[in-house]
Amino acid sequence: MDLSTFVERFDEELRVDDYADVDAAANGLQVGPEEGTVDHAAFAVDAAIETIDAAADAGADVLVAHHGVSWGGFDRVTGRTYDRIAPLVECDLALYSAHLPLDGHEEWGNAAGVADLLDLADRERFGEVGPEYVGLRGRAAEPFAADDLRGQLADALDTGGRDVQVLNFGPDRIEDVAVVTGSGADWIDEADRKGVDALITGEGKQKAYHMAREAGVTVFLAGHYATETFGVRSLQGVAEEWGVETTYVDHPTGL
Repeated sequence: MDLSTFVERFDEELRVDDYADVDAAANGLQVGPEEGTVDHAAFAVDAAIETIDAAADAGADVLVAHHGVSWGGFDRVTGRTYDRIAPLVECDLALYSAHLPLDGHEEWGNAAGVADLLDLADRERFGEVGPEYVGLRGRAAEPFAADDLRGQLADALDTGGRDVQVLNFGPDRIEDVAVVTGSGADWIDEADRKGVDALITGEGKQKAYHMAREAGVTVFLAGHYATETFGVRSLQGVAEEWGVETTYVDHPTGL
């Protein structure tokens, strides 16, 4: 497959252009030639030295990552930035990144993956970022108790041995669940405003405790990495349907 076709297909389906004004990340092809072919694609949550090296060692033509290397552009390609970009160029390895567009995609996204895991129904978009969304909201088939939901997340997610933390300030019966993966505690107010029982995200800030308590919303902190493997895994499956050989590079952070 031509690299340009590979990029165009993902750009169109993920609606990369629609997120251009609300995402600090440079979504789409971040590093790579205008012309090239993709016979083998690697997929990883983070484009870091370890994952780039692993993709190159696997013989991949492109690395698809949720967290790329360009966040608002570069002033200088030095230091850690150089250390990441240099092996991409040296190994003729393209880098494609999908950040917020992959968080909120209703089928392939990170939030969709968590919603699938919990079998949430009646889904709608959640997690407003300007005119776009980065999460989903759905209804549980059977109400959860907080401990049961925490256990289900802990059993299914690669948390690196880290406990799933719970700020248990919501109702005893959790039926209406919102998901914003990664660093999604800033959407507690939206959960409160929309009458959500619980918000599942990856990590929280100090203020999340007080926000959740005052809003009466239970918040699950299941790990940034752990909640964001779903999107790139979905894109890997899509690439395989296109006839592309794939490799998944797993490098959990425990955070």
